[in-house]
Amino acid sequence: MSASASHSLGNRNHPLVMVVPYLWLGLFFALPFAIVIKISLAEAVLGQPPYTPLWRSAADGARELALNWENYALLLSDDLYIAAFLNSLRIAGIATAICLLIGYPMAYAIARATPGWRAVMLMLVVLPFWTSFLIRVYAWMGILSTNGLLNNFLISLGVIDEPLTLMHTDFAIYLGIVYSYLPFMVLPLYATLSRMDLSLLEAAADLGAPPWRAFLRITLPLSLPGITAGCLLVMIPATGEFVIPDLLGGPDALMIGKILWTEFFTNRDWPMASALATGLVILLVGPFVGLQMLRNRQDRADEAGA
Repeated sequence: MSASASHSLGNRNHPLVMVVPYLWLGLFFALPFAIVIKISLAEAVLGQPPYTPLWRSAADGARELALNWENYALLLSDDLYIAAFLNSLRIAGIATAICLLIGYPMAYAIARATPGWRAVMLMLVVLPFWTSFLIRVYAWMGILSTNGLLNNFLISLGVIDEPLTLMHTDFAIYLGIVYSYLPFMVLPLYATLSRMDLSLLEAAADLGAPPWRAFLRITLPLSLPGITAGCLLVMIPATGEFVIPDLLGGPDALMIGKILWTEFFTNRDWPMASALATGLVILLVGPFVGLQMLRNRQDRADEAGA
């Protein structure tokens, strides 16, 4: 087959290749999200399903669209929901920063290790995924409880005289989130650092740059895509986390995931819960989508200027 024929075949297959991810996003994100938005604009009722239809019959027999915006108004005015959003962002942001501080040296060490050790270290990073997430959180409950392994170990060493209160605290939530989501920070960073051209560091050393300056001027800027990807992979699911604050944080842990659970399964207020879920998606994804659109616009402007 000639090069021109092969290029033509690639062009014919290109739209088909692009259809697959868009079809996936449409079926498993856009369609479910549209259903959530639809429910959020309804009213809660006692029945099955526990919300009113959007299209209703008017007095004259005509069909009319009845949209209820009170859920979103309450979302922006109720102190409980505002506090839950802010507290979730605070906890997720701090946990993401801790994951970055721990995960970057780990990823750097893996990327610079020999091939044999690199495979072993990567396996150790992903090894927790081989067990159930819920079981791992329950294991931390046994470690952090008043009569748990950690308190008994510290008492046996004489470090403390009485058990510490570790469960049902923000510390336990941070520990659970960092432990659970640390691999999501390490793997993107490793993928970025392992592709870096090491000759740049050798050139910096030849020019007299100390290691710390070469890191700040070369390694860190080149690893920004991995940092961004890792922070997104940790920050987004940690903000809506339910299991960790519920089991390790106790009843006083105020995070949006617990509020969602309460609205859905305790209050049976599906419209309000759907409005919370929609607000969470907009809060997390909206800024990144806007940033990407600005970046694409800047790239097109640079190409036009060139």
